[in-house]
Amino acid sequence: MSDSRHGSHTTCSIPLHIVWITKYRHKALRGEVADRVRAIVREEGQKSGVDILQGHISPDPVHGMVSIPPHVTISRLIQRMQGKSSYRLLAEFPQVRKRLWGRPVWARGSCCRSSGNVTDEVIKAYIAQQSHDSDDVLRIEGEASPPGDTPLGDASAEEPRPRL
Repeated sequence: MSDSRHGSHTTCSIPLHIVWITKYRHKALRGEVADRVRAIVREEGQKSGVDILQGHISPDPVHGMVSIPPHVTISRLIQRMQGKSSYRLLAEFPQVRKRLWGRPVWARGSCCRSSGNVTDEVIKAYIAQQSHDSDDVLRIEGEASPPGDTPLGDASAEEPRPRL
């Protein structure tokens, strides 16, 4: 339990794979919009005491592998991340407001799975293989890798993608 959180009377490890999508699956998360979503997700995660272990922002879905403290509820965390990002994106980007008319940027539902049936490494590998670019912990699809970053794997010896 080296990745465990320790409190005064508790020790826990609660890793989760969370996914949510844009309304109507419109491919709106590109460029500055994707950068802003990444910043907001990190900010809201930090406010809640959540560690983002791995993440990927594609043009329509957002994938994340997070570790939450026991006092944070999953539904409130996703609600906070979706609500704050939706409000800020609509205020800051008129093209998003025009493309995704109405109040929400995100579809109503989300997906959350604990890593009980699958190991954390399989989920991290799944998220990492969403794109061939390598980046820091929360990536944006199509974004160039930061300087000094090494690829996640050799494409010639690539194994089949794990299924979740």
